Amino acid sequence: MTRLNDIMEKHARLLSSKLFLKRRQVEVVLNRSVLAWRDVEKSNRRRSGISNISQTAHSHAALLCEIVAVRKTEDDDQEDTETRRSQKKAKQHSEQHPYALTVSYVRRTRQHQWRCSDATFHCASQGLCEQWIQVINEQLSLFTNRPKSLLVYINPYGGKRQGKRIYEQKVAPLFRRACISADVIVTERANHARDHLKTEANLDKYDGVVCVGGDGMFSEVLHGLVTRTQTDKGVDQNQSEAELVPCSLRIGIIPAGSTDCICFATVGTNDPVTSALHIIVGDSQPMDVCSVHHNNIFLKYSVSLLGYGFYGDVLTDSERKRWLGPARYDLSGIKTFLSHNYYEGTISFLPAEDNMGNPRDKLQCRSGCGVCQHKPSSKDTHCEMSEEKEKSDKDGSRVWSQIRGKFIAINAASMSCACPRSPKGLSPSAHLADGTTDLILVRKCSRLDFLRHLLRHTNKEDQFDHSFVEVHRVQKFRFQPRHHELVSLEDLSDPQKKTGFRPICSTATTCNYTSAHSSWNCDGEILSHAAIQVSVRCQLIRLFARGIEEQQQQQQQQHQCVLEDLCVALQEDKKLPPPGFKKEAHDFCLLETAKFNLLAAIWGS
Repeated sequence: MTRLNDIMEKHARLLSSKLFLKRRQVEVVLNRSVLAWRDVEKSNRRRSGISNISQTAHSHAALLCEIVAVRKTEDDDQEDTETRRSQKKAKQHSEQHPYALTVSYVRRTRQHQWRCSDATFHCASQGLCEQWIQVINEQLSLFTNRPKSLLVYINPYGGKRQGKRIYEQKVAPLFRRACISADVIVTERANHARDHLKTEANLDKYDGVVCVGGDGMFSEVLHGLVTRTQTDKGVDQNQSEAELVPCSLRIGIIPAGSTDCICFATVGTNDPVTSALHIIVGDSQPMDVCSVHHNNIFLKYSVSLLGYGFYGDVLTDSERKRWLGPARYDLSGIKTFLSHNYYEGTISFLPAEDNMGNPRDKLQCRSGCGVCQHKPSSKDTHCEMSEEKEKSDKDGSRVWSQIRGKFIAINAASMSCACPRSPKGLSPSAHLADGTTDLILVRKCSRLDFLRHLLRHTNKEDQFDHSFVEVHRVQKFRFQPRHHELVSLEDLSDPQKKTGFRPICSTATTCNYTSAHSSWNCDGEILSHAAIQVSVRCQLIRLFARGIEEQQQQQQQQHQCVLEDLCVALQEDKKLPPPGFKKEAHDFCLLETAKFNLLAAIWGS
């Protein structure tokens, strides 16, 4: 017996029946991985002489782990909006096959979006209908990672103020269909969710916490849940070297904000239905969290961006224009770019281990990422730091590096920070759960050069390929500002101005100092101190997500449980396409051949 036959035997049928779908007879098969069905009439035609190369053309399959629910279909649920003659035929068919079950399952559409599709199967026997429902539910009960009870926080004011409507119209019906109970709290003020999680919420009742809103709402839930966990375990968050305890509850994000960067970077789209389905099927994506301290005083947690200089100034200015809504970020961005301020300070960092890759290796973090499955060592090394940028070697261990200079921007990206406006993000190869952050230093340069750097965030060019930009993958870093902001002589000529616009030119402007300094943008919130210490906490939290799926992953997801083994088995059995194919064509043919053999085995052809 070949390995291919061994694999097929592992996926033996649990149930197989001929049922009716939309008044067409279909053969339905259930095994421990897949629910599949195909038209019986078309199958018979193929057996009559038509080549069976198109065996899967009219076959459909749903991964068992992505079935949302199965239920008995009542007469009221059976909708038919066809003509009067079709309705008459439907009524006759319903009388002949009065029992029905509806299977709700995940269907992938474009751009990483998921939809919930229904397939209603009819049969003449009540016992057969109940048997199918029972067996499918028994298999679904084996997925213990699926939540049954959730605590939901809704921000009614975030973004376009659509959070409550999005939840009630798009998310709640899906939760009800999946038999998930939800306790809903509509927040009434800033930090309402954080404070409730820290002190009042009975977390033992829930399998997860869901936030409906933007990145700010997620930050509230993050801080509340992490703080509650550390308090319950007796960990002092003010100790920068304290070992934090990972949170046991997963966090779900229903996007309803202005940017929804975190949702986009972990799912691949800002779509409420897609996020709700990831929660229902119980996906789990670990994520790093940066803890930010100032002189052993805890300030904030960060999961996406820490930005000093340009991004800090944009946020500071936009906070004065909240009445403009999301448009305030565009206006403040233009104003900050024209101001062209830069700052002097000292950045010290502990580089990541050599086997953690580097920010320019073009290895993007995707679902099942191999880099994130390797956790870095928690061993810290402290050593003396030099005047400019040098390393002292102490017992061959990793050592701290130090850089002193004038910077337009200092950014720490713990994820790609991709969003619809910047599909690649600030650091395209940053990883969600590898225990590192990518430290991006943009030194003093001309406006034109800085514009070139910013524009590369929106295209496929390497945004780090500039002489004034350097990037390091680090586990810890510290920043000490010099507390002097650089402004042009033109600004200083007006005593009323502290900062302002400068003439646009392609060369550096002669500058002097003032006593001002920039602020840190911590996931959309301004930090109260500029001198900070940052440590990456590896996989401190988990989200209801699975990371962004590659396009090829999406194409083969219906058969993901067995395709890898099938492809290996096909190679061993020498069932390969002819030589001379390009690699892409070879891989595609191998995938299609595996898909054909899988469904052929299901149907017993």
